[in-house]
Amino acid sequence: MTMVRAGVVPTQRAALYSVLGILATVAMAAAIVGLFGVNRVFTGLLVGAIAGVAVMAALFTRDAILLTEQAIYRRTPWTVSSIDWDRVVAGRFTLDDRARWSLALDLSGGDEQHGELVLLSIPPVLRPVSGAYDLRKREQVNEIRALLRHKRIPVTVLPEIAGALQQHWQIAPPTR
Repeated sequence: MTMVRAGVVPTQRAALYSVLGILATVAMAAAIVGLFGVNRVFTGLLVGAIAGVAVMAALFTRDAILLTEQAIYRRTPWTVSSIDWDRVVAGRFTLDDRARWSLALDLSGGDEQHGELVLLSIPPVLRPVSGAYDLRKREQVNEIRALLRHKRIPVTVLPEIAGALQQHWQIAPPTR
């Protein structure tokens, strides 16, 4: 099996990454205007925007959950922690508190909030794959389900979610 990338960036960390991107934009723009004069405001903003987007992309890319054959790795830009597969009790595909579909693992022991690890949070599927976002999420659902099936971890899927996934994304319901 290969590595499967998943994860949901919490709102507070997403806000922090956005603020760091804005700070990088402002710092770069101020540096260019300070070095080359007021006539370089547009150039400063352009270079600053590129730097800000690069900072945010690096932070969001580094923040992920990696499912491997050996363990589950939870990465942030500053830390890496691992969770053994022995701690995974089950998986579930249900509605979360924001009416989005959430694919989460229930864990035994540990300090995770609510004893779960959220792998995906997607808007409800209402139509066939219509773009790159839908295609990537469909691939992630398939990859995660295949790895969980390989690890023999039971997954509970709400009937309305299973029906929509089968109808619109042609993902068969679990066999167990």
